[in-house]
Amino acid sequence: MNESEFIDLADNTIETIQAAIDECGVDIDYDEVGGVLTLEFDNGSKIIFSKQTPLKQLWMAAKAGGFHFNYDEAKQQWICDSGEKEDLSVMLNRLASEQAGEPVVIFPG
Repeated sequence: MNESEFIDLADNTIETIQAAIDECGVDIDYDEVGGVLTLEFDNGSKIIFSKQTPLKQLWMAAKAGGFHFNYDEAKQQWICDSGEKEDLSVMLNRLASEQAGEPVVIFPG
């Protein structure tokens, strides 16, 4: 994947996360500035996504730590490069639930 393809994919992913938050029914505020997406929960905690173009990775910072995601073209998913190689959507649901203190399903399925 070249740099332009990465930027398009990462931008689309950030837009998809925003649309999914709007549809999930949980009150999560978000703001996107310069490719950095910040999710803020009622308790003030945050999850932050940023594009790391030179590395072709999406980074996510949460209370649980920092996570780096590589795009798996065969699976068409962002996969965490550490731990249990969790899919971005699964990890986001889990971490958002932990930080919100209630079940959060941003991405169903």
